[in-house]
Order: sequence, then C-alpha cells, then structure tokens
Amino acid sequence: MSPSLSRRALGCLALLPVVGCGSPPAQAQRGAMLSALPDFADLAERILPAVVNIAVTSEQRGEIPPELRGTPFERYFRDRFRGRGQPVQGAGSGFIVDPSGLVVTNNHVIGNGGRVVISLQNGQEYQARLVGVDDLTDLALLRVDARAPLPAVAFGSSAAMRVGNWVLAAGNPFGLGGSITSGIVSARGREIGAGPFDDFIQTDAPINPGNSGGPLFNMAGEVIGINTAIYSPSGASAGIGFAVPSDLARGVIEQLQRTGRVERGWLGVSVQDVGAEEAGGRRPAPTNARGVLIAGVERGSPASRAGLRQGDQVLAINGDRVDSSRALVRGIAAVPPGQTVRLSILRDGRPAELPVQVGRRPPQPQG
Repeated sequence: MSPSLSRRALGCLALLPVVGCGSPPAQAQRGAMLSALPDFADLAERILPAVVNIAVTSEQRGEIPPELRGTPFERYFRDRFRGRGQPVQGAGSGFIVDPSGLVVTNNHVIGNGGRVVISLQNGQEYQARLVGVDDLTDLALLRVDARAPLPAVAFGSSAAMRVGNWVLAAGNPFGLGGSITSGIVSARGREIGAGPFDDFIQTDAPINPGNSGGPLFNMAGEVIGINTAIYSPSGASAGIGFAVPSDLARGVIEQLQRTGRVERGWLGVSVQDVGAEEAGGRRPAPTNARGVLIAGVERGSPASRAGLRQGDQVLAINGDRVDSSRALVRGIAAVPPGQTVRLSILRDGRPAELPVQVGRRPPQPQG
C-alpha cells in the first residue's frame, strides 16, 4: 500500500472505525455531516445588493524620485511634470445603511478625498459626497443621491456575538467586485495598536486588500462589524482579520449623520492600570487591587476643576465598574461634552464620590 493510500485509509478509519471506508453507512454519515453545514446562498442573495464597491480618484503632486535627485535627469523631471498632478486611484468596499443613500466605509479607503464613486451589485454607479469621518475609529460616512430607494442593511449587536459564531465578510477583494467569504468569530476585544478605541472582532473569514470598509454579517444578515485590517506577512489573507464592532460603529455613524463629526468626552488625565505596580511604580500592588490609577492631572482640565488628584484610584463611572485605563478612556469618551458624571474613587484608601463635568476631547489628548 502506498503512503498516500495508507493515509487515506487511516483517515477514514479514524472517522468511522467500525464500518470502514466507502460502505453505505459511511456514505450516509458523510452526507449527514455535510447537510449539517450551513448553506449561505439565501443569505448572500439577500445581503449582497446592499454591499458596494468604492473607487476613489485623487490627484497627487509628482515628487522627484530619490534616485534622480542630483542627477542630470532632475531638471528634466521638474520641467516635464511642473504643475501637474498624478492621478492616484484606490478601491475599497462599503455598505448602504439607509435607502436614501447613506454608505458606511473606512476612513482610510477615502484617504484625502477626491472623486468617490460607488458601484452597486446591479452595475449602477453614483458619485458620492463625504458626510464626515472619524480618524479614531477609521470610519467614514458617504451620501449618494439615488433616483430610487436603495437596498440597505441594518446594524446588529456585536456584543451578542460569541467566539465560534459563523460570520460572512462581503466586499471588493483585489477589485474583483462583489465577493463573499465565510468564517467564524475567532476572538473579541482585540487591541492591535490602532488607537485608544481598539476593540476589534477577529475573524478567520478571508479578508483581503479591497475588503476594507465592507461589512461583517451575522447569520441574521445584520452587520456586526466593519472589516478594517488584516494581519498578514504576505499582504493577503492569512486567516486573521479585524473588524470594528457594530456597537462602537453605530454611535459614530449616528453622530456623523447628525453633525458630520464626532465629539467625545475628556477628563484631562494620564492613567495607568492598577496591577503589577501601583502608585507610580513605588511599590507592588495588592492582590485585590482594581480600578485605574490617576498618574497625572492637566492644569485647567475638567479633572483638575473637579478636584481629581494624582494618586486617586477610579473604580467606577456612574456606578459602572472600570478595571482598565482603556475602559476609563472609552467610558468617558462616550459621555457627551458638558454632561456631569459621578466617579467612584479611592483616595488614600478611603472611598469617595466625585462629580466631574466632562469636557470636549481635543485632537490629541492624553486621557
């Protein structure tokens, strides 16, 4: 028996040790296993019409290539391309969230602007205008003037997703047009260094260049994530993709629709987790330590005006426990500027309640 035949036989025996390979009971069992796998055809047919391709054309001024600087060709290059812009084209994905023509995508798909055209699955094309962007979550909202109501999809609850749940990713990989791939939720709450609001859904549904801005669906056809990034040594899918969760995206999109921008709450503090070290690293933290340590307070900030001090330990916001610096930043960011929150703190080991009127988060805050 050849090695390959031996491996096949062992595989069958491992699956069906009693009936062996190729017998009618084995075929029946394999058929039952295949029938238990999900069939995505009806779901794909329902959701794909709301998934769009996005083409962006912008003009970029030509720069002299480094290898030509200081050579006789530098002057020729300057004369030939003086005053000219070089067209730069990009492509990505998006999805319609309102029949009137609201389209969600990634901010990095839009880039620095230019002419944005969306294409529907039926071949219709529309020129889009930008409603607003949010750099911190890499989201953008576009609008098109449609001649008739467009097919749209709705946001679902990303919090309801569990590791192992089936998901579908849809979009425009490598510019090929409407494509759909399947996989599962691999992990939740991933931080990949993109920013203070990292809270990505990780999936093994194949996501490739061009899928950015496309939707990640649950089995009810609801958008539970926006495909944003991949981990890949080769640049193509390695089975590790990341999507902005819908519970985070929904509030951002609603603000962009209302005002064209996103406003977030801000305290004006630097913080660190209470864990391996406490009180600025002066001594080990107790095993029951929790909350977030205030490492510094900016002068004139909302925290300073409220009396928050360096060394205070924040335990909760309006009664909701916080156990990490990211949780504190996200919790305060979700509060509309001008609103007052109640911070539960420990000061010198004693509990206290501190009302703080939240400020407006500046472009590059500390916390």
